[in-house]
Amino acid sequence: MTKTRAAEIVDRLERVYPEAQCSLVYEKPYELLISVRLSAQCTDARVNIVTKELFKRFPTLERFANADVSEVEKIVMPCGLFRTKAKSIVELSKMLLEKFGGRVPDTMEELLQLPGVGRKTANLILGDVYKQPAVVTDTHCIRICGRLGLSEGKDPPKVEKQLREVLPMERASDFCHRLVNFGRDTCTARSPKCRGCPLADLCEYNNKSRG
Repeated sequence: MTKTRAAEIVDRLERVYPEAQCSLVYEKPYELLISVRLSAQCTDARVNIVTKELFKRFPTLERFANADVSEVEKIVMPCGLFRTKAKSIVELSKMLLEKFGGRVPDTMEELLQLPGVGRKTANLILGDVYKQPAVVTDTHCIRICGRLGLSEGKDPPKVEKQLREVLPMERASDFCHRLVNFGRDTCTARSPKCRGCPLADLCEYNNKSRG
């Protein structure tokens, strides 16, 4: 029943949000990798403002690999955790060139070798760049799927494992993008708009609130 309900949830969100797109702005795969690294504890809107300057200043992967970390720090400072993020950006750029020939890897195992890259980032790359089945367990995904009853807990790897068992995986990556929009519009962290929600009758949180 959970798989059937999950498929219906996926169908409905697809109708509400026909376009499933990453909200981060990028042109090259490594730019998405860097943008996702910057998005930790930062809004996508702010990241897009910062990367506009960052990608102009460092227009190639080689420029990033040879960059002065302190200069990168100054540009990415508005994203928070700027020292850690700047260091990992330069280091992952070097590794991409030295170990992967300048190409962003297309396997989970290889992506996780890159500095600052965890499963959430790796799944986003695999889904968006390489169109592989992927589940991006960001804060929206964890919150909403927990409320819907598709997953339990807040540990990203555990939630990812649970969702892989119930979601139609060929549509999972787009579903996760739709969850971001749905989380901003309706299923907000505080005071979710359950009345009028397109998923209300399928939602365990709503049913418990009413009952």
